[in-house]
Amino acid sequence: MSTSPLLPPRLPKSLAIAAAPTAVALAALAAGGWLAPWPALVTGALAIAALATVLFLPLRRLEGIVAYLDRLTGGVNEAAAVPPPAGGATGVTADLHRAVTDAGRLWSARRRELEAVVAANEAVIASLPDPLLMLDRDRRILRTNQAAEGALGAGLAGRDLMSALRIPVLIDAVDAALTSGSGRTVEFTLPVPVERSFSARVEPLPRPIADGTVALLSLHDLTQMKRTDRMRADFVANASHELRTPLSTLVGFIETLRGAARDDADARERFLGIMHEQSLRMSRLVADLLSLSRIELNEHTPPTGRAVVGDVIRAVADGLQFKAAQKQMTIELNAPAPDGRATTLTALPPVVGDTDELTQVFQNLVDNAIKYGRTGSAIRIAGWPVDPPPQRPVAEQRSPRLFDRPAVAIAVMDSGEGIAREHLPRLTERFYRVDTARSRELGGTGLGLAIVKHILNRHRGALEVESVQGQGSVFTVYLPAARRAGGG
Repeated sequence: MSTSPLLPPRLPKSLAIAAAPTAVALAALAAGGWLAPWPALVTGALAIAALATVLFLPLRRLEGIVAYLDRLTGGVNEAAAVPPPAGGATGVTADLHRAVTDAGRLWSARRRELEAVVAANEAVIASLPDPLLMLDRDRRILRTNQAAEGALGAGLAGRDLMSALRIPVLIDAVDAALTSGSGRTVEFTLPVPVERSFSARVEPLPRPIADGTVALLSLHDLTQMKRTDRMRADFVANASHELRTPLSTLVGFIETLRGAARDDADARERFLGIMHEQSLRMSRLVADLLSLSRIELNEHTPPTGRAVVGDVIRAVADGLQFKAAQKQMTIELNAPAPDGRATTLTALPPVVGDTDELTQVFQNLVDNAIKYGRTGSAIRIAGWPVDPPPQRPVAEQRSPRLFDRPAVAIAVMDSGEGIAREHLPRLTERFYRVDTARSRELGGTGLGLAIVKHILNRHRGALEVESVQGQGSVFTVYLPAARRAGGG
């Protein structure tokens, strides 16, 4: 808390001004002989002392008020809580002290309210999910929010918009908005570091604000929407292409059978066999498309049931034994895991999951192993529990999102030709095939692993693929283990 000085700085000057008339009068009387010099000096001294006594307290009071007002105008926090020093004054100075104190408290309250509003506005702008840039009349960036710094980089404030975003269509829109006073919306693409698409809205303000901002530039990220649109278009195009080939084959053979081969028994038998294969291919494709659509529809809702994964795998193996036998292949259950551990499938804990969907997952994986495995080889299926290792860094975890709780891992291992490393990241894309001709020849629809991925997404699980060309592939499924009864 500040205090007023013991001797008001203005006292000498005020005393000189107040005592001047008396001093002049006494000097005139002494000079005219009407008053002896010594009595004149004594009278003058007494007058000055009396004036000093009268002026001392009001001036000291005024000095305190001045210091108090200096604190308020200087922006000192909580200045209203520091009243001017009390001096026992009455009358006008007391009223002035009271009025200034009340005004100071009101000013400080208003200041705190304005600071709270400014802080709230700053917090709102900073937390906006879309990038926001505040521009002056010269296109200079005055302020940004966190989203803008995250999307465009730090250090944008103070730079010209052209140096931050070298997008001619955007610069033209900003110039047009500043000139016309009406908003503009444009779309543009940033090619680096990864391609992103944005919709930009430039909105001039009705009047400039205190920091010079005259327009707001907001960006809305369209990347995901554009990517989804492309995926949808690709999906329709791919599905149409996949259906067109068997349909064309069917139409061609039907026309042949109705024409030149109407009475050719051998041709009719051969053509009907091909038509049967093509119709089955279309049937599988339609079934997979419907299955994928159904799974994607419910993908955001995780299952709540419990599934015994050992029973699921045994049922899948029994159902595919005949198909494997046609290639002289065997399906071995309870095989050692890739790291050598051995756990029987029946000993695995139940998992959180939908039995029918998990059956589809393992049926697709085992079916792929049969299709692409070598004739006469074995398909090995291993399972083991996965405990969350709390001390392992996330970067070292094989499946990080499952390591916050116990999980179950199931590996389907084949001895096929293997898959080149560059293909592994795209295996779960719709209609993606490493060898398109071979896949179609073997009856693949290009949707099997996409279905596996979406089912595992719904189960909050994961798929890991490892492959060595010339040796084979390992598809490992991770599923969260069901909690024991009683919350254990």
